[in-house]
Amino acid sequence: MTSTDVPDQLSVFEQNRARMFGIAYRMLGSVAEAEDIVQDAWIRWNRTSETIDNPGAFLATMVTRLTLTTLDSARVRRESYIGPWLPEPVDTSRDPLLGAERAEALSLAVLLLLERLTPAERAAYVLREAFDYPFRDIADVLETNESNARQLATRARKHIERERGVVVSGDERSRLLAAFLAAAQSGDVSQLEHTLAADVRSHSDGGGVVGAARNIVGGRDRVAALLVGVIEKFAHGIVMHPVIANGEPAVLGVRDGEPAALWTVDIADDGVSRIMIVLNPHKLEGFRELATQLA
Repeated sequence: MTSTDVPDQLSVFEQNRARMFGIAYRMLGSVAEAEDIVQDAWIRWNRTSETIDNPGAFLATMVTRLTLTTLDSARVRRESYIGPWLPEPVDTSRDPLLGAERAEALSLAVLLLLERLTPAERAAYVLREAFDYPFRDIADVLETNESNARQLATRARKHIERERGVVVSGDERSRLLAAFLAAAQSGDVSQLEHTLAADVRSHSDGGGVVGAARNIVGGRDRVAALLVGVIEKFAHGIVMHPVIANGEPAVLGVRDGEPAALWTVDIADDGVSRIMIVLNPHKLEGFRELATQLA
């Protein structure tokens, strides 16, 4: 490849960067790890001297396979993580790298549930649900046949739907999220319980850096008591702001111009079914600029 070819290589790569990052981020739940995958893909792409008929498909395949290789080491890190692990949230109102065609497989709840799938199921789900890949193309990426690719994607989707249940979205979600936060901030345990589903589960990710519950807490009464206690103890000086995280309404807690917590929930017909609170400051770096603006 001559030096005159480099701009073309770079142009093609940049045209596909958003999709590559979107695939890696959804599979890994980490911005830094996804960026490392994309950088690795660039190095390999820049060394490619053969003529590629479909660069987009080639790069997507490369990134997916690189990510599959990375999942083993990511799993080991998750196992030694202090307390419950949550994916790193992203400010999708500002982040062009996640400008994928479809919003599926982007919410924190779905990214969390993807952790329970096999690597092949995870890849098949992301490629199908987020990017609408035909099963024959998923089969090529995973080096399997089309029938098996279809089975992988179907199993993954059924698992996500079964674990997540029926969730509400749109204006109803925003209304219920506001009611939940108002009840939590009021300190009234009884009022808060009325906003929670009977089998609600709370995940608090402090990563051992800041104080957070070391285990997932389940049950309406236990979760309500936990949340009121956390707010009474740690929420001094925090101002809550509505934001969009991972394509869904969320609430960013800001203290002295710094992001202190991000709250997001899954809401079913009978109330808040899953609460995810990201407290690990390393996972809130992507909201630092926004927090400064909101302060």
